[in-house]
Amino acid sequence: MSDRTLDLDDFSDLIERPHGGLRRDAEERRARTGLPDQALGRLDELGEWLTAAQAKVPVEPLRRPKLIVFAGDHGVAELDVSTRPAGSAHALVRSALDGLSPAAILARRLEVPLRVVDMALDCDPAELPADVARHRVRRSSGRLDTQDTLTAEEAEQAFRAGMAVADEEADAGTDVVVLGDLSVGGTTAAGTLIAALCGTDASVVTGRGGGDIDDLTWMRKCAAVRDGLRRARPVLGDQLKLLATVAGADLTAMTGFLLQSAVRRTPVILDGVVSAACALVAQRVAFRAPDWWVAGHTGKEPAQAKALDRMALEPLLDQQVAVGGGTGALLALPLVQAAAQLAAELPVSEESEGDDGAGAAASEDGEAANASALDAT
Repeated sequence: MSDRTLDLDDFSDLIERPHGGLRRDAEERRARTGLPDQALGRLDELGEWLTAAQAKVPVEPLRRPKLIVFAGDHGVAELDVSTRPAGSAHALVRSALDGLSPAAILARRLEVPLRVVDMALDCDPAELPADVARHRVRRSSGRLDTQDTLTAEEAEQAFRAGMAVADEEADAGTDVVVLGDLSVGGTTAAGTLIAALCGTDASVVTGRGGGDIDDLTWMRKCAAVRDGLRRARPVLGDQLKLLATVAGADLTAMTGFLLQSAVRRTPVILDGVVSAACALVAQRVAFRAPDWWVAGHTGKEPAQAKALDRMALEPLLDQQVAVGGGTGALLALPLVQAAAQLAAELPVSEESEGDDGAGAAASEDGEAANASALDAT
């Protein structure tokens, strides 16, 4: 790890918008296919987004997607705010690694490699593969309603770990990331973050979680979000301190991952309320960052809708998926892949496309941006 203090303001300078000029070139190229305007609906919009992200006309089909899942336990789960017992997220991770979880089954069907990153699971790291546990910051987290979830040092370590994972995926050639999470208590932390950043009350953002909790459990969860919200409001001006106060290591790492993925020009498909909460924090750090993300689906958590609305991200699907791990985002992946394939392969009229030079120049710009990426190590 670098001795240099992490300065989140650097992201505002490092993150650029996807290449707007090439997006216009993609629109012109699409017009020469002969298909009626809007005939492909949002697939056209997605294809243009990917063109700008890749800085290539025509866009290249997506051949190297990756499902990245950040995992951790949350101390607030001790208050019985979930259908699962506190400290049991490692069982969810084991199910995913064994290929038995919904997300793992979909990933296998879609031929998408799965990577799990343990940030704060409440188990012996020896129970997990070494590559899963190597970024772990601590076991579980503090209770967000009464204490900080992380120390300042742990928050920076978790944030840098997320950045490092983004760099590793970009260096490996991953061309789109499906982002997921596995936790117990994570939706409580996410609801607290979203309530704080959107300036709303706990009852407005508190949902039923992935297990459809009963009314009494919902009341306990709502009270935890309310108490966490009181602790979060005084630190809203410092995003890293906010994450340390109420987020936990997994959400902190996801925020770092999202920002560094934007630096490295890697498109990301967001999953549910947890990834939406992290994206909302990341937007506060760098306002251009959401241009690199697409919302995969609408889940059952009311906080997710508030966060996506604040970022002006319209979900691709509405299947009311509540289970996490990237399941909903994986359902949206074929749409994103289809958009890229159509934009790449639809025949156009024989008139000169005139985009070779622009594409090459844009690619050089992208490489320059990668070279200046914020150092996570």
